[in-house]
Amino acid sequence: MMKIGMVCFPTFGGSSAVATELGLALAEKGHEIHFVGYEIPFRLKLDTTNIYFHRVEVIPYPVFRFPPYTLALASHLAEIIVKCELRIVHLHYAIPHAAAAYLARQLIQPYRVKIITTLHGTDIQLAALDPAYRNITNFSLNQSDAVTAVSRYLKEETEEKFNLVKPIEVIYNFINIEKYSRLAGVFNEGVREKIIIHISNFRSLKKVDNVVRIFARIAEKTPAKLWLVGDGPELKNVENLSRELGLRDQVEFMKEKREIVPLLSLADLFLLPSTSESFGLAALEAVTCGVPVIASRIGGLPEVIEDGIGGFLFPPDDLAGMSQKAGQLLNDPVLHEKVTKAGRVMATRKFNLEKIVLEYEALYQKTCGAN
Repeated sequence: MMKIGMVCFPTFGGSSAVATELGLALAEKGHEIHFVGYEIPFRLKLDTTNIYFHRVEVIPYPVFRFPPYTLALASHLAEIIVKCELRIVHLHYAIPHAAAAYLARQLIQPYRVKIITTLHGTDIQLAALDPAYRNITNFSLNQSDAVTAVSRYLKEETEEKFNLVKPIEVIYNFINIEKYSRLAGVFNEGVREKIIIHISNFRSLKKVDNVVRIFARIAEKTPAKLWLVGDGPELKNVENLSRELGLRDQVEFMKEKREIVPLLSLADLFLLPSTSESFGLAALEAVTCGVPVIASRIGGLPEVIEDGIGGFLFPPDDLAGMSQKAGQLLNDPVLHEKVTKAGRVMATRKFNLEKIVLEYEALYQKTCGAN
């Protein structure tokens, strides 16, 4: 049994979901997991054995325009490491967690704790684009005892943009095959509208506006409804677009959902026309629940979806191609079943939770054994 600190953002998104599911799986195997952050992660269940949450309080002060969360996290993390005798602190998302963990370790010398940083994508892209973050991110990653990336694409992108002294290990995101399984009998059999779904944090790179445009083309030929699940900066723009296209009665906006399996179990198709995806966890969750995915051939998505295995990929701006293939999937039950069955087999073989958790445990043991 190991005592592990888990640091992540609590918000609706892939890095929080992965950190939470990993922590829960490790706790079930007997490890003691201590989550540290300013809010409880959205999927974390605090009534779980071996799971603890430590809230970081940031006290507002008039001289600060923005609360100094990084310093508060470093100070609180240092206390938790010593008090709870943590052997490892596992950081999800480099900014600002890697810098905070480095400061925390400096504060508690000579107490020894290992730091592992998992890169999820937008943290690296932000640091690469903004010089204000590049040097501190590069330094902090080099102070980590191990660095992982959630896809080969992200590993290669990071190695290209940063000067790291340690190799990056690829450990894929994962899926709980038993939990993410299409529910039986959640709707009455018979004629009904097709349900198309998109789940994200509604940032510009998710191109939720293009989800609506693709849906508009689909709806011209196939009776359908669109479920948009999530929240974020593009919500208002997408609401306005749906009205402009005369689709407001066919588009349903849903806020963040802790449980998405019931929604996916009703869905016939998942749309993800993003311009950037380091992995595509939402696509994997859809595939595992028997929902084929139409997505962009960018970033790490080709490592999750192959044409005919879980869905189909297109250039991000090929809305016509996405719409045509979507219509084919929705109206060809044989193709739909073939694609979804192949996707679930792939997910079980490649991204099974048990397999990936063993990889993380092996990394923990290797890191703790290193000098």
